[in-house]
Amino acid sequence: MTGPQPRRVAPSRRRPRVAVVRPQVTPPRVRRSLGTRPVLAVLLTVVLLGLVLLGRLSYLQLVRHEELAVAAAEVSTREIVTPALRGRILAADGEPLAANAPSSVLTLDPRVVMESDDEGRALVESVADALELPVDQLWGRTRLCGTPDAPPVPACFSGSPYEPIPIAYDVDPVAALAVLERPEAFPGVAVQTLPVRAYPAPGQVNAAHLLGYLGRPTQEEVDASGGALDPQERLGRAGLEQVYDQALRGTAGRTTVTVDPRGVVTGQVGRTDPRPGPDLVTHIDVDLQRATEEALRTAVIEARREDYPATTAAAIVLDPTTGAVQAAASWPTYDPGIWTRGVTQGEYDRLRDPRRGEPLVNHLVADTYPPASTFKVVSLPAAIQTGVDPEDDYACPGAVTIAGQRFTNHESAAHGEIDMDRIMEVSCDTTFYRWAHEHWADLGGVGQESDAGDRFIAVARGFGLGRPTGIDLTAEAAGLVPSREWKRDYWEATKDESCRRAEEGYPDVEDEERRRFLEQLAEENCVDGWQWRPGDAVNFAIGQGDVQATPVQVAVTFAAIANGGQLWQPTIAAALRAQDGTVVEEFAPQSQGRVALTDEALEAVRSGLEGVNLRGTGAAAFAGWPHAAYPLAGKTGSAEAFGKLATSWYASYGPTTEPEHVVVVVVEEGGLGSETAAPAARAIWDAILAVGSGS
Repeated sequence: MTGPQPRRVAPSRRRPRVAVVRPQVTPPRVRRSLGTRPVLAVLLTVVLLGLVLLGRLSYLQLVRHEELAVAAAEVSTREIVTPALRGRILAADGEPLAANAPSSVLTLDPRVVMESDDEGRALVESVADALELPVDQLWGRTRLCGTPDAPPVPACFSGSPYEPIPIAYDVDPVAALAVLERPEAFPGVAVQTLPVRAYPAPGQVNAAHLLGYLGRPTQEEVDASGGALDPQERLGRAGLEQVYDQALRGTAGRTTVTVDPRGVVTGQVGRTDPRPGPDLVTHIDVDLQRATEEALRTAVIEARREDYPATTAAAIVLDPTTGAVQAAASWPTYDPGIWTRGVTQGEYDRLRDPRRGEPLVNHLVADTYPPASTFKVVSLPAAIQTGVDPEDDYACPGAVTIAGQRFTNHESAAHGEIDMDRIMEVSCDTTFYRWAHEHWADLGGVGQESDAGDRFIAVARGFGLGRPTGIDLTAEAAGLVPSREWKRDYWEATKDESCRRAEEGYPDVEDEERRRFLEQLAEENCVDGWQWRPGDAVNFAIGQGDVQATPVQVAVTFAAIANGGQLWQPTIAAALRAQDGTVVEEFAPQSQGRVALTDEALEAVRSGLEGVNLRGTGAAAFAGWPHAAYPLAGKTGSAEAFGKLATSWYASYGPTTEPEHVVVVVVEEGGLGSETAAPAARAIWDAILAVGSGS
């Protein structure tokens, strides 16, 4: 038997084989076709950035070129100022009164300070030891002024950090040479020869108050100069040095140097040389200056022998035809050389000490005194303008009583009925008191509040009193011409204090007489201190009370009497002259107007002054003078102030036939004018006569 047979499938219905794809280790490369759009975007970006950069460069080069060039130069360059040689101050004959002398200065290279670990301290100590100088003094001069560890000016360094630092001045050349011969031990140390101010003192002339002195500029002055002033320069600080400072300084030189980021100088890119200042020629006569200084010194010594304090003094010789100052002196004086070698604080304090007469103060112009009877050359023309007849005789009693107050002559001397010449010769105060009181009463007395019509005040102002003369010296005081209007202003400013003192008194004043006087004065001033009282008017007429004048103002006043009424500005300087002798500038006489004096009044004053040295208060001092050959006119004065001894005055001019000189001398608290100031003036006139005769 046969079994079942397998089923057969038709070939057309069988499934096809499927090939399985196996993973491959390396993927196949795929090729793509790149587009042009991204490339164009990149190129466009590069072009735009290039255009922006090109535009910026063009702006900087074309528009801001100068500004950026200056800024770049400021970063990499510095300017060093070289002061010019200062012009000298010469006497009229060309002799130097202030000159320049070489001085050895030891300097330190600033790179040593910047590059040393100890800022050069060890080197400075070595230099100080070699020169036997205080190390702290030398070290302080390396410290920049204003920094925390710097000493005060002038002991610190105020110069440029790109120039050598001066650490020792006026060094002994032998000692300096010993340092320079060992550069390995003293690296960066050098010696410079710099000009400093010197005072040759021709004929032993001092002239300290005329010349003045030099000092460093303040930081404010440097900042305000806009770069024109260097901290190391020296400026005039008084006298002619200050008045003519800009001309005397000349033109500073400038050197432009390159510096690296550390501030170290690496090269020089430009230089202009300094131009020296011209010399200042003065009217000062050396012989007269010496005689004036000596006469003043002798007057003070003689006054002190008579137990007068003689605290300060001054004298001047003036040309009445031009205002030229031929000699002038102030006492006490000092050595002008102290400013060159460096004034100490102790020396400076002594120069300003009132107990020593303040030697630094120029008492010719900066101090005022009651002019006393020298003021009568003003009051006499004023009295004539009020109606006083110069041809009449007038009573000169020893004393007069005005408004219940007694006013006297010197030592209460009475001279009877005398003419106007004699009134001036004996300096009769009581006559002037009466003239002034009568005029005061005619104007309305205390009821007159205006100065209009007051001839005494008007004539005083006409002579230029109460305002500076304009002399070419510093710190000139204006003086004071008191008046009704001035007194009211003063009272309003001080009445509260006066009333307080009237109530409380002066318990701190030990002197009983002075205390009572001050208390009475305070009571009067508190109630009606604004009034122009009879005492104000009569004291004004004899140059007392509140009247104040400088010696120069009195000299200008007497010059106007001598020359017929012309007011000249007193001037010490004559011209500026270049080193080769060429005149740079000449200072012509400066008129300040005329005094309104009638010929009658002028003649009355002159006639009275001419008799003073013959028969009056100046006769003793001028005994033996050749009056016929060289007639003089003069006036003594003895100014009184409460609590002080008399201040001595003498003012004069001559020869009276053709005036050439005015001589004025004042000695504060020096006694009578006839006993102290007049003999000093006589010594000056003797020198004038000797110079004129050529002996």
